[in-house]
Amino acid sequence: MTTPPSPSGAEHAEGSAVRVGVLVPLTRPGWAEAGRHLLAGFELAVDKVNDTGGIDGRPLELVVRDTAADPGRASAAVDELAALGVAVVAGEYHSVVARAAAGRADALGVPFLCSSAVLDELTEEPTKWVARLAPAQSRGWRIYADFLLGEGRRRIAVATQPSVYWASGTRVLREHLAPHGGTVVELDTSALTPEALCDALVDHGATALLLLVGHPEPAVPIVRAVRDDVRLAEILIGAPAGQAEFAEWAALLGEDGAGIPFLRYLPEVLGPLGERVEKELRERLGEAPSFVAFEGWDTVTVLAEVLRSHGTDRAAIAESWPHVAVDGTRGPIRFSRTTGISVWQWAWTPIQVVDRDPAEPDRFRILRAV
Repeated sequence: MTTPPSPSGAEHAEGSAVRVGVLVPLTRPGWAEAGRHLLAGFELAVDKVNDTGGIDGRPLELVVRDTAADPGRASAAVDELAALGVAVVAGEYHSVVARAAAGRADALGVPFLCSSAVLDELTEEPTKWVARLAPAQSRGWRIYADFLLGEGRRRIAVATQPSVYWASGTRVLREHLAPHGGTVVELDTSALTPEALCDALVDHGATALLLLVGHPEPAVPIVRAVRDDVRLAEILIGAPAGQAEFAEWAALLGEDGAGIPFLRYLPEVLGPLGERVEKELRERLGEAPSFVAFEGWDTVTVLAEVLRSHGTDRAAIAESWPHVAVDGTRGPIRFSRTTGISVWQWAWTPIQVVDRDPAEPDRFRILRAV
């Protein structure tokens, strides 16, 4: 009879796998394409770790759970993974889902390395158990607001849906734009058809429309309606949350999906490690990897270093965050405490504002880089 892994994550049979719980959105209503890229980065990095001796001779093993963008499902998955004895939980793309997972991990005393979610307050109180690779929303969205100002766009409309994440983003934009004469008006997509939304944009004299909504619905119909409205020929459509990053966006919208700036967490130029991983991710995915795939690879790279140097005891892993020093695909990774952020934060991930080139929608243009 096989002995189940210890719930503490501290005891393992000789030669048994070191297990890492992974949260990813793989089905709707989650952004399944983002989940696929994130998981590809995880799997590629795990193959690399295991090809080079694993964790002190023991293989690294992923225990994957699909969150489907459901916070309750993510919380339940953390409970299940903790009971299975994983040493650490990692992953997730959706901020509201990651917040639920982080809160549950904090309550259970399970370390959680958040790969891709950006909501500033991942936990209600400061915690030692949670670290994050993605930049905080307040930083990325302020950079996006500066881009809008640089483009002369000050009358901003946001097409939004009820969500802590979208509300937080709207607040960041409003607070950052106001001192520069910028205004933000909210348009509730649950109450407006795409055509009615176009009328509202004209009425407000908006110079930019930001899509703070899900993909493909209602983002894709809104883009089509705005592109087809001659009254809005000069308006800038933006998508700071990155909907336009993925191939599905281009497949659904074609030329209409180009020229829509979004945030991407990559350096202007990848170093040798990033170039090598980019090539391998491209082969695995059968398409160009998004920044989310790099986040997956970097997550496993951090965890492998932590597990090799601090072991598999959960408390020891949580104590290791401030001591991490790892070369990731996008630069040296270190975690620190940052004002207003409740978790250990990589400060700071490279940030770009990019869009798909209208002349060649499969090519990205860097419009701003920090």
